[in-house]
Amino acid sequence: MFAVIYRFEVKENCDQKFIHAWSEMTKLIYKYEGSLGSRLHHQEKNIYIAYAQWPNREKWETFGNKLPLVAKTHSLNMRDACIQSETIYKLEMLEDYLAQDTNSLI
Repeated sequence: MFAVIYRFEVKENCDQKFIHAWSEMTKLIYKYEGSLGSRLHHQEKNIYIAYAQWPNREKWETFGNKLPLVAKTHSLNMRDACIQSETIYKLEMLEDYLAQDTNSLI
């Protein structure tokens, strides 16, 4: 398993726009690209951290070609809501002791 951690700095008063766009993109990536889902965390004012899981690094490195056209709108909305976004960690999983959630993403 492979995990990626992202950091987003969101523009003032754009939190809801960002969260909505991030949520919709995450659902599409899960449905069409084979990700294992993602979690969004609020760190402090205007700073969000997302944790995404993938079956392997290759799937993450090659995702994007199977997304429907509506993904471009959500991607642009996310980008427009952010001052900055960055991938801060790319992680190969060694051990996993988190409880497995039985709820589906969608």
